[in-house]
Amino acid sequence: MILRIEHLGIAVKDSQKAKELFALLLGAPSYKSETVESEKVNTTFFKVGESKVELLESTDPAGPIGKFIEKRGEGIHHVAFEVDNIKEMMKQLKESGFQLLSDEPKKGADNKLVCFLHPKSTNGVLVELTQEIR
Repeated sequence: MILRIEHLGIAVKDSQKAKELFALLLGAPSYKSETVESEKVNTTFFKVGESKVELLESTDPAGPIGKFIEKRGEGIHHVAFEVDNIKEMMKQLKESGFQLLSDEPKKGADNKLVCFLHPKSTNGVLVELTQEIR
């Protein structure tokens, strides 16, 4: 079951400048930054009520965020939904005809298991499913 919007992912060229901008916009500093080597990305998180904003800066122009920015420019990259059981949700969505970008969840940023749904099956929106690693 989907529990809530977990975060919005925003692709940025310069995470330091974006971090300063979003701290000013949101009225609070980021609470966490980390690198996800497997995705070639530096992430920075801000809390916004019960949800978050995740800034994504590519560490490699050939990585997913680097390619996204090259093609579309900076901006909203994905919407993430927190789920109670990621494997079960992946199974249900696949059976319902959604295209998953991986067969198994993988470790993502902020202590989460993640799986992405292909935008072709979600009206052009990259959707991420997340579950806290227990």
